[in-house]
Amino acid sequence: MLHGALAASVTPLRAGGDVLDEDAFGPVVDFLHRGGVDGLLAFGTNGEGILLSVDERKRGLRLFIEASAGRLQVAAHCGAQTTADTVVLAADAAEAGADAVAVIAPPYYPLDEAAQLAHFLAAAEACAPVPFYVYEFARTSGYPIAPAVLLRLRDSVGNIAGLKVSDTPWEAFEPYLLDGFDVFVGPEALIHRGIQGGAVGAVSALASAFPAEVAAVVREPTEAGAAALGALRADVERFPRQAALKRVVATMGVPLSPAVRPPLRDLTADEAATLSAWLERR
Repeated sequence: MLHGALAASVTPLRAGGDVLDEDAFGPVVDFLHRGGVDGLLAFGTNGEGILLSVDERKRGLRLFIEASAGRLQVAAHCGAQTTADTVVLAADAAEAGADAVAVIAPPYYPLDEAAQLAHFLAAAEACAPVPFYVYEFARTSGYPIAPAVLLRLRDSVGNIAGLKVSDTPWEAFEPYLLDGFDVFVGPEALIHRGIQGGAVGAVSALASAFPAEVAAVVREPTEAGAAALGALRADVERFPRQAALKRVVATMGVPLSPAVRPPLRDLTADEAATLSAWLERR
């Protein structure tokens, strides 16, 4: 079972974002390990997973697992546009040795409760007995997962472990603190309140570039610490996030390109200068 502070890792890319940068996976994992997080989520929203092919995600997951070498928990986000691709990715993650599988509701079509349940059941069964986590993020998927679906899912398959919840504000987050689910907080500003409410940890995009700061607040959650992380996240969100976080990691001596998969984009020259000046002032 997952625990603690997990970084929603960036995905190393090169050649304008067209291909995986296989040589950079190891340095990225080493950086996260040095930063004190307990694990990483591969190919989530921060990791551009929905933009990568099934084969790229299979290969990249193995690179993350090999580089981790047991030092970090590795959870695989296997959500995809179709149930078929999601099932393939979930089964492959289990075969590859991932510690957990997470799946977001497929974006674009607003699935009703019956379709949601069928999709998540298929994914959970494909990776069993590996622990399975539902990734709730209504802003990204376009619709919320019904809590009733989660309860039926928990009662239907044995490997349902919990949720990653990225919804804000608190009123949207709180309904997912359900009995029988290990909940991980996505929004850093809610870490303190979420853990107070029963969450067991956090899966944080910010931790991909600022692992020590996030890990410290997860281990000793305070209102002030969560607020500081929220302010830090707001500073990063002034820029195209995935590329900005890659640039931040590169300033730490990690050989990581800012390349992202189109239609995501890198920073403009002015944005890059603003980011650099902000980092120097921190």
